[in-house]
Amino acid sequence: MDCFYAAVEMRDNHSLRGIPLAIGGSEKLRGVISTCSYEARKFGVRSAMATSHALKLCPTLKVIHSDIKKYKAVSIQIRAILGRYTDRIEQLSLDEAYLDVSDSSLFYGSATLIAGDIRHTVKRELGLTASTGIAPVKFIAKIASDLNKPDGTFVITPDGVENFVKTLALKRIPGVGKVTIAKLYAMNLYKGEDVQAYDKNALLVQFGKFGQSLWNSCHGIDTREVETNHIKKSIGVERTLPKDIQSEAECLYVMKLLYAEMKVRLKQACPDLLIARQGVKLKFSDFQQTTVEHRQWRYNTDVFPELMHEALSRQKNRRVRLIGITVGLLATNKNKTSQLSFDW
Repeated sequence: MDCFYAAVEMRDNHSLRGIPLAIGGSEKLRGVISTCSYEARKFGVRSAMATSHALKLCPTLKVIHSDIKKYKAVSIQIRAILGRYTDRIEQLSLDEAYLDVSDSSLFYGSATLIAGDIRHTVKRELGLTASTGIAPVKFIAKIASDLNKPDGTFVITPDGVENFVKTLALKRIPGVGKVTIAKLYAMNLYKGEDVQAYDKNALLVQFGKFGQSLWNSCHGIDTREVETNHIKKSIGVERTLPKDIQSEAECLYVMKLLYAEMKVRLKQACPDLLIARQGVKLKFSDFQQTTVEHRQWRYNTDVFPELMHEALSRQKNRRVRLIGITVGLLATNKNKTSQLSFDW
């Protein structure tokens, strides 16, 4: 979907159309942007950006609170539309999904025509636009879905994969973040063809397991199937603070406020509370973050203060702006569910 949260709000409130619009967190200046309209993006506003910084870039930016219940309801409608075309759907978030249409007889089996009809149906029935990427492998289809936004389709045919990955900017590959791309640039690696010409063993030494994944991507290899069921791997609860804090006592107080929500969510995922690990996440005033995780066989809130103490050992006199707690679930948990992310 195109700027999903913002698009839903603009659809439901015509006064929000045509202006720089952002959907923010619970605290206007302390939260982060969930998504924004294309008018806002012209000013450099992006998702996951601090709301305060977004307002500096675009002083006329209209920031409104997110309405997750409404977005979930619309997501269910979209999912129902997708189900008309195939039952092989892997939903990644409220606004994004993979579809395997290789066995579909609709539109003579043409993925391009199916994608076009999906876009037109979503627009006609829901008043929202979507963009689609079509490719023989998952990660390329995901990249392609961003190449002709908004309200567009981009196709990479099987015989076009080789040339596509050669010229592919490495920063577009899923999983390549700011730290990784900085390392790649330092190694004079910018495009897929650069990685193709690089020594594979050296890449593995530099990046370990991700090095193999990067090598595969730059050769157009992705053997993952579209998975119709997901096993939830972790649960996280976090809070962006209205004001930065510094002391360990303050951090512990805020962290304990998260226990109640974690208990509710954890009991839904694994009532026996048998888990794999627990963790604490901190984001500091310079927006750098750290996570400390320990193996833990059963959920126990008494573990969190110890993890917090270890995380704060990396504080370096910085103040804390976000606190979160996480629980890693056992791979044997039978609670299969779509793990939907609320951060786009």
